Amino acid sequence: MQPFELVIAIMIADLASVPMSDTGIPITNGIIPILALLFIQLIIAIINLKSIWGRKIICGMPSILIYRGRIDEKIMKKEKFTINELQERLRQNNVFNIGDVEYAILETSGQLTVIQKPEKRNTIPEDFGITPEYEGIPYDLVIDGKVMHENLKAIGRDYNWLIKQTEKFKMKPEEALVVTYDGKGQIFCQEKEGKK
Repeated sequence: MQPFELVIAIMIADLASVPMSDTGIPITNGIIPILALLFIQLIIAIINLKSIWGRKIICGMPSILIYRGRIDEKIMKKEKFTINELQERLRQNNVFNIGDVEYAILETSGQLTVIQKPEKRNTIPEDFGITPEYEGIPYDLVIDGKVMHENLKAIGRDYNWLIKQTEKFKMKPEEALVVTYDGKGQIFCQEKEGKK
């Protein structure tokens, strides 16, 4: 559903409940506003079909949260999207490592479209006679510059090890937007903007 469709559906439900809950109100007092809302919805749908400019105003435009493998912090802030929400949406798309994503597009419906990096796109290992290794679950080690000490402990590492890993990316853990560690020991790290 587009946002305007959701609003109209809620308003229709609200208008229909008034005459049903109070027998003193004539049923026409509920039907007339409902018909008016349906007419408005029809007009909006026609504008949406006929005009690209109108479609942009009514439905909005998709937002690219990850562009060429990098998280766009400005768009994330504009859309009020946190790293945790992004990771949750990626997991819903069967992507468990943020480093595997080439593009992530937040659609106007609220759905997240994910395009993985070419080398990470799904194939069936059985087609190639391959038995995949166990990967495990990726752990967030740093989010928004905050170190996740519980996750470090869960992977059997400490803060000093994390410092050495982030130094490879020429930053301190507190300067990172996100640091993840997957079951193969691979680290994804991205620096916060303005910390260079």
